[in-house]
Amino acid sequence: MFTGLVAELGTVQRLERQGDSYHLTVNAVKVMHNLKIGDSVAVNGACLTVVQMQDSAFTADVMPETVRLTNIGSLHAGDRVNLERTLRLCDGLDGHIVSGHVEGLGTIISRKPEGIANVVEIKTEPRLLRYILPKGSIAIDGISLTVTAVTENSFAVAVIPHTAKETTMGFKNIGDKVNLETDIIGKYVERLLHTAVNKQDTEQIDKNILLENGFM
Repeated sequence: MFTGLVAELGTVQRLERQGDSYHLTVNAVKVMHNLKIGDSVAVNGACLTVVQMQDSAFTADVMPETVRLTNIGSLHAGDRVNLERTLRLCDGLDGHIVSGHVEGLGTIISRKPEGIANVVEIKTEPRLLRYILPKGSIAIDGISLTVTAVTENSFAVAVIPHTAKETTMGFKNIGDKVNLETDIIGKYVERLLHTAVNKQDTEQIDKNILLENGFM
C-alpha cells in the first residue's frame, strides 16, 4: 500500500526487454535506504518487486500486464520516474490510499496556469472516468492529486509548485501518457452494491449498512 506522496525522482538506468516482459533498473538515493530484495517500490505509480540490488540502484521485473496498462514499457535510459516505498504502519496517511495497481493510461491534453498552480487536463476512457469525481482523489504516475473538474471524456487536477518540482508532473507535456489509479474506495462500494442487487437473499444495502462496514 502507498500514499501517493512521491519520495524522490529516480533515473532509469536501463530497460531490458525479455519477450513480453522487462527488467527495469532505476538509480535512486532515498528509496535505497534499508531496501531489500522482495520489497515493493512504486515506479510511476506501478507497484514493482525488487529482484536485484546495486549500491545506488534496484532492478524490478515488469510483467506483461503492467506493460499493457502503464507507461513503463515506453521508458528510456535517462528518463525520470516517481518513486515511493510502501506505507509502514507508523507512517501518516498524508495522501490517500493507493494500491499501486495502475488501471490504465491517460493523455495530457492541456496545461494552463492558474495563480500559483498549473491546471492539467487529462483525457482517459469512460471505464476510468466513472470513478473520478470533483474533489476526489486520484493517483497520476503515482502522485496523489485532487480532482478539480470532470467532463465526459477528461478530468483536471491542479499542480502546485512543490509537486511540480518534486515529481514528473513538473515536466510532463501535452500528449504525454500518464498512469492512472482511481480511488479504491468507490470501486469497493460499487462492487458491494452490485453484489447485493444480484443476490435475492441478501439484506438491502442502505446508509446504515455502509456505515457498519466502514465505507462511510
